[in-house]
Amino acid sequence: MGKAITFIGNGKMAFALAKGLSKTHAIEVVGRSLHSLESFENSLGKPIQKTLYADANINAKTVVLCVKPANLSEIAPYLKGRASQLYSVLAGIPLESLRAVSSDTYCRAMPNLAAESGASMTSLVGDESIASDAVALFETIGKTLWLGSEKELDIATALAGSGPAYLALIAEALCDGAVREGLKRDDAMVLMRGLFEGFSTLIQSIHPALLKDNVMSPGGTTAAGYGALEKGKVREGCMEAIRAAHERAKSLK
Repeated sequence: MGKAITFIGNGKMAFALAKGLSKTHAIEVVGRSLHSLESFENSLGKPIQKTLYADANINAKTVVLCVKPANLSEIAPYLKGRASQLYSVLAGIPLESLRAVSSDTYCRAMPNLAAESGASMTSLVGDESIASDAVALFETIGKTLWLGSEKELDIATALAGSGPAYLALIAEALCDGAVREGLKRDDAMVLMRGLFEGFSTLIQSIHPALLKDNVMSPGGTTAAGYGALEKGKVREGCMEAIRAAHERAKSLK
C-alpha cells in the first residue's frame, strides 16, 4: 500500500479518485459530517480514515482538494498545519489562490469521472518539483498530461474535464434517434456502448478526419447522416461548448 492520500471533501470527484487510488494508497477523507463520511466508506467498500473539518490536520500530508470552488475560502481555515503536496481539482481556481492552504508544493489537476474506472484523462500544472510525483499519482487512475501554463489547463478542463458530459449527450441522442426509427431502447443502448468502446480504441491511433473518411463511402448511409450532423451545426456546437466552458473556468478565478 502506497502513502496515504487525504481528500478534502467527499463529493463525486473525491469518490471517483478515491475508488481509483484506494487500490494502491491508504485513504483519509475530511468532510462535514460523520454520516456522510460513513456513506462514502460504505460506497467505496474499503476502510478509510474519517475526519471532520474541525479535526483536520494536513501537516506533512499529500492532500487533494475536492470541494466546490466557491467553498475554498470557507474550508481553508479548518486545514491546520502545512501539507507536503497539495493537489487541487477545483475548476478555475488558480495556483495563487490555492496558497490560502499552506503547503510546500502546489499542483492543479483536472481529472474526469472516468477516474472511478481507472480511465481518467487528467491534465496537470504546477510546481515542476512535483511534476513526476503528480504524474505518478494520477496515472493510477488513467492517463495524464503535464501542461505548461494555467491557461492551457483551463482549456483542457473544457475539453477533457467536461468532455464526458458532452459525449453523454451525444450517446443519448444517438440512442434516441435509433429508437425514433424503430429500434428497441435496450438494443440501442447495447449498440451505443459497443460503438463507444470500439471508437475509443480506434481514436488512439487514427486521426479523427481519417477515421471519418474511412467510414464514409460516396453516397452511402454515413455520408447522409454526416450531412445531417453538419446541417445541425454539431461541429460548431462542440467548438462553442469548449469556448463556453473555457470562459466559465476563467470566470471562476
